[in-house]
Amino acid sequence: MVIARTNNFTCSDPGQQTIKNDILELDLNRIVVAACTPKIHEPTYRAVLREAGLSPYFFEMVNLREHCSFVHQGDIKNATEKAKRLVHAGINRARELESIPYKEISVERAALVIGAGIAGMNAALDLADHGIQVYLVEKQPTVGGKMAQLDRIYPTDDCGI
Repeated sequence: MVIARTNNFTCSDPGQQTIKNDILELDLNRIVVAACTPKIHEPTYRAVLREAGLSPYFFEMVNLREHCSFVHQGDIKNATEKAKRLVHAGINRARELESIPYKEISVERAALVIGAGIAGMNAALDLADHGIQVYLVEKQPTVGGKMAQLDRIYPTDDCGI
């Protein structure tokens, strides 16, 4: 089944509910939204699909705001033609979408810091302060980088070595 709807505020709660209802009641298996920026709204729509029991990867977003409305403000006819082509492309892409299995992978809370100069040592200390295991690697036989070449360090006048 194919269904097309017009909604000025698809990202609002009622708009999201309409998408969810359509998925459940009409047994839709792909969703294409042609609207504004995916940067902000794509996670919202993917969550709607997930809530309706559909893989969030069966969603395609067509960015009509930045790709048509904004760049072709003075040329409505060509903006509309471009929008039609983008929507057509989004529909064709949606037909090819596949579900991606969700997999959790355990992560070792550890970091490798390369270079034991002042920046590397500070990074290693900051990470360690957050409970992260740190592996600090330095190619020279001593730590400190350029700092090791200084005999005194401002403002404390401490030894640089």
